[in-house]
Amino acid sequence: MAKAGGRTPGGRPVPPVVLALRRLPSPRLTGLGAGLFAAAVMLTLGFLDRLLLDGSPVAYGLLFLPVSALTALWVRTADLVTAPIGVPIAFAVGVVPIAGGSGGLGGQAMAVVTALAVHAGWLYGGTLVAGLIASVRKVREMGRRQAVRTATGPDPAPASAAGAAGEGPRGRGGAGGAGGGPRRRPVG
Repeated sequence: MAKAGGRTPGGRPVPPVVLALRRLPSPRLTGLGAGLFAAAVMLTLGFLDRLLLDGSPVAYGLLFLPVSALTALWVRTADLVTAPIGVPIAFAVGVVPIAGGSGGLGGQAMAVVTALAVHAGWLYGGTLVAGLIASVRKVREMGRRQAVRTATGPDPAPASAAGAAGEGPRGRGGAGGAGGGPRRRPVG
C-alpha cells in the first residue's frame, strides 16, 4: 500500500500511473454481472460503430480489448473464472449490428458466424487479455492468502481431526501404513 506521499512502506516511490489507477473506481461484479456488463457495452459499441463508422471491424476490435480488461478487473475474486468465458460471448453479441447480412434470420446468422470467423484475432486477443488479468489477480490472491496463513501459523484443527479419524495426509492409511501417520510403540 502506498502512503499519502506516493511512497511504499519500504520507501520506494510509486509510479504516477499506479497512483492514477488506484483512484479509478473498483466495482466488484458477480460473474453474471460481469458477463452482462460486457455484453451490454459491446452491443452498445456495435450499434455506435455501425452508426458512426459504418461497421468498422478494426474499431470494434480495438474497443473490445479495453472492455475485456475492465471486465476482468471488475469481476469479484470468487468469480474470476467467468471473465475469460463471458468476454467472447459479449464479442459475439456485439458483432450482430456490424455483421451485415440480409435475407432474414438465416442470412443474419450466417453473417454473424462469418464475422466471428473473420475477426477471430480480436476475439482471441480480448479473451487473452481477460484471461491474463484474471490469472494475475488469482495468483496475487493466492499469495495474499498464503501470507496470511504463514503469519497466523498453521491451523491445528485439520491435523488433529485427520489424526483422530486414523487418516494421514494421503487419505486412509496415509504415508505411515494402515494405522495412519507414524507408528506408536506400545506403552508398558
